[in-house]
Amino acid sequence: MVIATGKSQRQVGAMAEYVEKALKQAGQKVTTEGMPQCDWVLVDAGDIIVHLFRPEVRTFYNLEKMWGALEAKADAPTASAVRAKAIEQG
Repeated sequence: MVIATGKSQRQVGAMAEYVEKALKQAGQKVTTEGMPQCDWVLVDAGDIIVHLFRPEVRTFYNLEKMWGALEAKADAPTASAVRAKAIEQG
């Protein structure tokens, strides 16, 4: 899992497009969520999950803390499940 921050919606969108293109060129099947708003974009390539945030959104959801708490569990949910839960709580 990769977590990164862009300074603006435009930068987050550009980063997501670049990551998506690079993963596809490497032969990965890629799905992307969150592109219209570009506050939080999830690029899912199966074994590779990339979360791209604007700074305020990254601070709000604090995935690093959430995943730190989940590392102790053997049955940790998928990144999509964590994102859905974070949105529900937000």
